[in-house]
Amino acid sequence: MEYPRPGAQAISTALGYNQLLSTNSVELLAEKGDQFIRALQAKAAASSAEAKAALLKKIAVLKAMIAFSRTVPDSWSAHDRLANTPKGWGIHALNLDIDVGPLLQTQKLLDSIVFARKQGYDATLTAAELEMMNLTGDGNGIDMIMMPPAWRERVPTANFFQPGGYARNPIAGRASVVSKLLATTNARMDEEVRLQGAKDLAALFK
Repeated sequence: MEYPRPGAQAISTALGYNQLLSTNSVELLAEKGDQFIRALQAKAAASSAEAKAALLKKIAVLKAMIAFSRTVPDSWSAHDRLANTPKGWGIHALNLDIDVGPLLQTQKLLDSIVFARKQGYDATLTAAELEMMNLTGDGNGIDMIMMPPAWRERVPTANFFQPGGYARNPIAGRASVVSKLLATTNARMDEEVRLQGAKDLAALFK
């Protein structure tokens, strides 16, 4: 909770810098779990004996989670049902793991970029555009991104959200049309990138 207070509840299960929902976590394991295993195996092979033993234990647990995520058809609704079980919550907690969490987060970003390319959008996606794909789903997000500028001034933002999600999102709820949503998102990112936590994270990549 960003601002904890008595009786407060999170508006969603979103975790991490890419705000993965629990359903995203289950889906990513089902679809990309094998490459996550390979990444951890490569890390284990290059580690000291103690670290390697710990990673091998983690790999065994991850394999069990992947198997569970594949017990249903590869569809959002089926993954959503798994995500709302105790084992599904366990999978979602992988976002907090120092080895697996970054793999989940960056894979979700990469999947959005790949989706945009398949739709014929070859320009570099801005941070706000990536956020639209994450916030509303890749299909809805790319529709907003590829929309002619004149349409952005007229098409209601609510068209791209489920009613509950739209009502709970403070930015989307105040942005009546697509152009305002993109502008508001850009403004919020410009503001928060100046915070110390954002500066600390950026410094790690220099």
